[in-house]
Amino acid sequence: MGQGQGQGVQPGGGQGRRAGGEGPAGAGQAGGLLNGPEVGSAVVSRLTEDASAYTWVAAAVGSQNAASYQLATELPVMPVGGFNGSDPSPTLARFQQYVADGEIHWFIDGGEGGGARGRGPGGESSEEIQEWVAANFTEVTVDGTTLYDLTSPQ
Repeated sequence: MGQGQGQGVQPGGGQGRRAGGEGPAGAGQAGGLLNGPEVGSAVVSRLTEDASAYTWVAAAVGSQNAASYQLATELPVMPVGGFNGSDPSPTLARFQQYVADGEIHWFIDGGEGGGARGRGPGGESSEEIQEWVAANFTEVTVDGTTLYDLTSPQ
């Protein structure tokens, strides 16, 4: 199955959506869970490069978005901001520590549909994390998806 480091049960359980056109998402794409993004095969290829070196292959705003990428790659993707991106989890400081420790390879830009981008009660917001990432890391666009390489500071 995946190349992750054993962070619990791998999504998909060997069934369902797969990269490369297998499964219900259609040829060359996977994802689309509950209005989450469709994930193209080029994005899957980029996210899975050197995946075994990271706890999370990527982080994405909102659990619906993260789930689409996790199902497509069959590897752990960190949901930033909870279900819709408005929960203060992780905090900006904690996210920065994960990045400093080399635990996350990519950040997937939320764009317009990337979660509520609002503040959760009493904490940091996913918007603050997105702003910090955009200001500090190299951006690359793959199949119309903006990714930030968290191992490549500007």
